[in-house]
Amino acid sequence: MLNVSHISKTFFKGTPDEKKALQDLSLTLETGDFCTVVGSNGAGKSTLLNSIAGAFYVDSGHILIDGVEVTRMAEFRRAKYIGRVFQDPMKGTASGMWLEENLILAARRGEPRRLCWAFRKNDHEQFRQMLAGLDLGLEDRLQTQIGLLSGGQRQAVTLLMATMKKPKILLLDEPTA
Repeated sequence: MLNVSHISKTFFKGTPDEKKALQDLSLTLETGDFCTVVGSNGAGKSTLLNSIAGAFYVDSGHILIDGVEVTRMAEFRRAKYIGRVFQDPMKGTASGMWLEENLILAARRGEPRRLCWAFRKNDHEQFRQMLAGLDLGLEDRLQTQIGLLSGGQRQAVTLLMATMKKPKILLLDEPTA
């Protein structure tokens, strides 16, 4: 399912600020596995998640998701395999857009982009039902700017958005921070 093999990542290589964030790290997770990465500040936890998600490329090693080599695959292409919740509830959503518009973007993650109407006939009712399951009263706030929601509401929506497309991997970076 997830195979991280001998990855290394160094920031500011060859400068006085050089920082080895990951060094020859390997990790294998099977479908259904749950893994918690623990470490102090600066230990490389977020760097590992960012490397898996494709936020930046590793210097060496390989990353495979469900047998697919993604090491040099762009982040937006990896999005079809990965759901992600960031430590900061302001990330992962577009604060100036409506809640419903954010859900539409999440529902289309990994699909080819083309010029067409993004909203589909059944979306509105489907989104209402999903939000009702959160029991936060958000099902009646689909036309509310997501930036106006509380941090907790926004983080719950971010988790919902990350799981809408049934990702192969769900990356959670301190989701309760």
